Amino acid sequence: MIFKLNGSAGQPLYLQLIQQVRLAIETGVLVDGDLMPGIRTLAEQLVVSHNTVAKAYTELAREGLLDLRHGSGAYVSAKRRIQSRAEQLRVAQDRVRELVHRLRGEGLLEDEIIRMFEAELAHVALRKKGS
Repeated sequence: MIFKLNGSAGQPLYLQLIQQVRLAIETGVLVDGDLMPGIRTLAEQLVVSHNTVAKAYTELAREGLLDLRHGSGAYVSAKRRIQSRAEQLRVAQDRVRELVHRLRGEGLLEDEIIRMFEAELAHVALRKKGS
């Protein structure tokens, strides 16, 4: 697995690495039990601080996607595998449908609900951009 980070992307390098590992697990490029490159090895390959890779690995371990074994390395832990994209979208659609139904039941109009969603998405985008 080859990871590529972009220092001018406006996103922290460790977050870029986390996203790439998540995607590799989602798509089956990385599977349960795969040994990840060592922290120092990967840091040298990516030409970043080993702290950047360590931070990404720690976060992925916290999410249950990596199993960090002291002295042995980092292994992909797909037991709590990320849902397939199709399953994520299906679940999200069900949640949106339920929320819209509830808001309509509370008397909100379709245009008001749409504006709320758009405003929230814009707010999230601004927060993300400011991070």
